[in-house]
Amino acid sequence: MPKAVQPEQEQDVAGVVRQYLVRYSVGTGPVLVAVSGGPDSTALLLACVEVLGSTHVHAAHLNHQLRGAESDADEQFVRSLCEQLGVSLCVERRYIGELARASKDNLESVARRQRYAWLAETARDRQIAWLATGHTANDQAETVLFRLLRGCGLRGLRGIASCRRLDQNVCLLRPLLSVKRDAVEAFLRARGISARQDSSNLDLRRTRNRIRWQLLPLLQREYNPQIVEHLCTLAAQVEEYYDWFERQAYALLQTLELPRLDTNVVLDAEKVRQADPVLLRQALRVLWEREGWPSRKMTARHWRRLAEFLRSPGHAMELPDGIYLRRRLHTWVFACTRLRESRPSTP
Repeated sequence: MPKAVQPEQEQDVAGVVRQYLVRYSVGTGPVLVAVSGGPDSTALLLACVEVLGSTHVHAAHLNHQLRGAESDADEQFVRSLCEQLGVSLCVERRYIGELARASKDNLESVARRQRYAWLAETARDRQIAWLATGHTANDQAETVLFRLLRGCGLRGLRGIASCRRLDQNVCLLRPLLSVKRDAVEAFLRARGISARQDSSNLDLRRTRNRIRWQLLPLLQREYNPQIVEHLCTLAAQVEEYYDWFERQAYALLQTLELPRLDTNVVLDAEKVRQADPVLLRQALRVLWEREGWPSRKMTARHWRRLAEFLRSPGHAMELPDGIYLRRRLHTWVFACTRLRESRPSTP
């Protein structure tokens, strides 16, 4: 379970990072730090250098080419900082706006996918097993609120994972997830560092920015000064429970599965009928994710309807994105007629 958030005046940022690296057995690394030039990632880079030494820390900066001269100034700041610290730096430039227009997808989603894909690739190329990002407790609280407002289930309430594996070679770390933003800024002031500020974070047309600058301060001021700590505690507790729940669902799926029919997944119909309906729905989600089946159009209503149908005398069912289900003797057979979904590593 991630460490609880402490009041900012009690937080020693470098000490928190040291304890985090010990807790996840990082040893002396090396660690690749994603550095945008903003306060959070800059503080993380400095703390990692203080804890591990510059020879065990590498930095990576992706220039999204979204803010013209401002983006280039961010890149130059990171270059100068790494040179001062004696840290090896890898820089990449990508025209994220053009990629988003070509894919007709949300700009922020495209930027996130591109960023994590490149960071993971950079870590693999350098044979670095640990990739660290500068997400803080405030980021966690904002994420939980954002997902609540948008609508989410337990999975969404987990917020940002403290540590998770991107692939078999690279593990993603968030050492500052228990540190509040005020403590980060104090850490930088004490070292005479003035980090870059992303002007797009001030754009109140974006929901996340309105949460940061309007909703969260209102909740702190009018309702509970410790709202950030409470939202982080909620996310940590849900993550702990959800991990247990997913393990139970995976175990259930193993008991339900029979040998495949060609490439199709086959489940024992009687065992499915006897399964707990709540756990069955989660086992189906695990199945979809494992198989790489498209799931973006699968709503909570679809999962509930599917679980109910599997426990009924029905014979066939069509689901979104080309997934077909049919009864065959005493089994259920799942077939996917579309390409498996590419799942980029994201937070």
